[in-house]
Amino acid sequence: MKPQEIDWEQLSAIIRKHRGEKWGLIPLLQEVQDALGYIPPEAIAPIASALKLYPSEVQGVIEFYAGLSLKPKGKHVFKVCCGTACHVKGGRSILSIMKKELGINEGETSADYRYSLETVACLGACFLAPTMMADKEYIGRLSPRKIESVLSHFTENKDEEPE
Repeated sequence: MKPQEIDWEQLSAIIRKHRGEKWGLIPLLQEVQDALGYIPPEAIAPIASALKLYPSEVQGVIEFYAGLSLKPKGKHVFKVCCGTACHVKGGRSILSIMKKELGINEGETSADYRYSLETVACLGACFLAPTMMADKEYIGRLSPRKIESVLSHFTENKDEEPE
């Protein structure tokens, strides 16, 4: 699976909706990313123009916020917490298992764009340590066996083409 082609009509509609709203940059970027799965670098100039900003300002905001990405991500995004509580409770071993099982390192996306693996400084769920997010779902009190169960949920239909 390759990342989908940019739907310029959809992108233009999102930009038009926020035209002239300097304060609307982050909501606009989030909306683009939700619609396309990432923010295409080719979209920076039209976004900047619509909001009367410099392209470097738009790029700077994208690069500053970890939740925004200029690269396509996998259909399923796993975020492993590396904060203090998770680290003390075995977060590094959770990350090692995830890397082994998915066959990718942190910050990478699988060649078939099925999975992305990321690390975060803190997920804010220290009471569930060690914790990760699978897409938008928090999963805590992780163990090797629990990771196997979580991943089986995402890999059961491995032969099917992701949506």
